[in-house]
Amino acid sequence: MQLADFSTSIWSILPPLLALGLAIITRKVLLSLSVGIIVGALMLSSGNIFEGLNYLFDRVSSLMFSFNENDQFVLNDNNVNIIIFLLLLGILTSLLSVSGSNQAFAEWAQKHIKGRRGAKIMAACLVFVTFIDDYFHSLAVGAIARPVTDRFKVSRPKLAYILDSTAAPMCVLMPVSSWGAYIITLVAGVLAEHSISGYTPIGAFMSMSAMNFYAIFSIIFVFIVAYFSFDIGPMARHEKLALEQHDLNEVEQNVVKGQVRNLILPIVVLIIATIGMMMYTGNQVLSADGKPFSVLGAFENTTVGISLVTGGISAVLISTILILLAGKLNFSDYIKAWMVGMKSMLGAILILFFAWTINKVVGDMQTGTYLSGLISGNLSPALLPTLLFILATVMAFSTGTSWGTFGIMLPIAAAIAVNAAPELLLPCLSAVMAGAVCGDHCSPVSDTTILSSTGAQCNHMDHVTTQLPYAIILASATICGYLIIGFTESPLLGFITTAAVLFALIFIVKKR
Repeated sequence: MQLADFSTSIWSILPPLLALGLAIITRKVLLSLSVGIIVGALMLSSGNIFEGLNYLFDRVSSLMFSFNENDQFVLNDNNVNIIIFLLLLGILTSLLSVSGSNQAFAEWAQKHIKGRRGAKIMAACLVFVTFIDDYFHSLAVGAIARPVTDRFKVSRPKLAYILDSTAAPMCVLMPVSSWGAYIITLVAGVLAEHSISGYTPIGAFMSMSAMNFYAIFSIIFVFIVAYFSFDIGPMARHEKLALEQHDLNEVEQNVVKGQVRNLILPIVVLIIATIGMMMYTGNQVLSADGKPFSVLGAFENTTVGISLVTGGISAVLISTILILLAGKLNFSDYIKAWMVGMKSMLGAILILFFAWTINKVVGDMQTGTYLSGLISGNLSPALLPTLLFILATVMAFSTGTSWGTFGIMLPIAAAIAVNAAPELLLPCLSAVMAGAVCGDHCSPVSDTTILSSTGAQCNHMDHVTTQLPYAIILASATICGYLIIGFTESPLLGFITTAAVLFALIFIVKKR
C-alpha cells in the first residue's frame, strides 16, 4: 500500500493534535486516541476506507508480531516483554497487598517517617536507586511508595507527579541507564558523521547532561514541591481532597498481618535481577563483537525488555516463597491475588497499546520531519538552543516519544549547529535532550506519563492536568537559560539564569 506523503504538509500534525486536544477536553483517553488513529489512517490511505482498515491491521499487528522477508513469524520482543512486565508488576503489587506487606510497611513508615513531607521526600529519593530505566522506576517506586503516601494522605496525582518528574529526568542524565546508553550511541553517530574528534561520545554526553536544564531542575523542583507543599492549579484541589478523606489504607480486621521484609526483599530482588540481566544481555552483545566487558558498554547494548521480565519473575517468585513460609495465605486467595493483579494492569496496557498505535500513525504521517523542517538557516545562531528546545518539546508532546525525538532531532540539531554555530554544538544537542524530556513529560500519550499514572494508581488525565502547570513553569525557566547560553556561550550563566527564573516564578505563583 502506497501511503500519502505529508512530510512537508501542516496536515501532518492533525492526528496527534486531534488526539491530544480531545484527551484534554473530554478526559477520555481511549476515545481521543481512537479518533487520532482513525483520522490518520484515513489520511494516509487517501480517504479509502478499506485501505485504511488494512493499514490499521498491519500497524496494530506489528506491535506484537511481524513476518520477515522469508515469511517467518517474528515476535516484537520489546513490546511483548513490556506488557509481560506490567502484568508481573500488577501481580507483585497484589501479592504484597494480600500478604499484608504493604500494610506492614505503611505502619513502619508511620513510625519512622514524620508526616506528609517525609512521605513525599521518601518517594522522590527512591529515584537514586531505580534510575536504570523509567518504566522500572515508575512502576517499582509506585508499588513501594503508594502505601506510605496513602497513609499520610498524599494525593495519588501528587505521587504520579513525583514518579514522572524523577523518572525520565534522572534516566536522561545518567550514562549508566537505558536512556543514557541509547543517547550515547546516537551522539557517537553524530560525532562520526561530522568528523568531530574534540569529544568522546561519553564526554560529550556528560557535557550535554550538565546543560540539560529541564531535567536537572525537574528533579530539584520535585523536592521543592515536596518539602514546601507547593501545590498549584488542579494539584491543590486534589491535595485538599486527599486530606479530607479517610485513611486510604484502612483495612478490615481480618487482614493478614505481614512483615516489612516481605515487601523489601522482593523489591531488592527486582532491582538486582533486572540490573544483573541488563549486564548479562549487554555482555553477550559485547562478546559477540569481540569487545571487552564494561558497565557502560553493557548498558549500551542491553536488552531492556527481557531484563525487566527477568526481574519481575524473580520478584514474584521471592514474594511467593515468603508467602509460603509465612503460611498465612491459602491457595485460592493466592490465585485470586494473581487475577486481581493482572486485571489492575489491563487499563494501563490498553492505553499503552493505543499510544503505541498512534505513534506508528504519527511516524507514517512524518510529523517529526515536518516539525524539524520548521527551523531554517536564516535564524540567528544565538537562538538555536532555544528554538531546538521548543521544537523538540512540541515534537515529543505530539508524538509521545522522547526516544523518537532524540533519534530525529539530534542529527538535525548537529547538522544545523555545525554549519551555523559550531561553538554551540553541545548546547544545541543538550537543548534537544531537554525538550524531548519536557514534551514527553507533558504528553497524555507518552508511555512514561501513562506508566506514572499506573504506578500511582491514579486517573490518567488527573495526572496530566495536575502536572502540566509545573512543567510549564519549568519549561519557561529553561527557555531563559538556553537564551543566555545562545548569546553568551556560557553554560554556567545559563544554569544560574534558569535557577533564578525558576525561583522567581515559584515566588510569584506562590504569592498569588
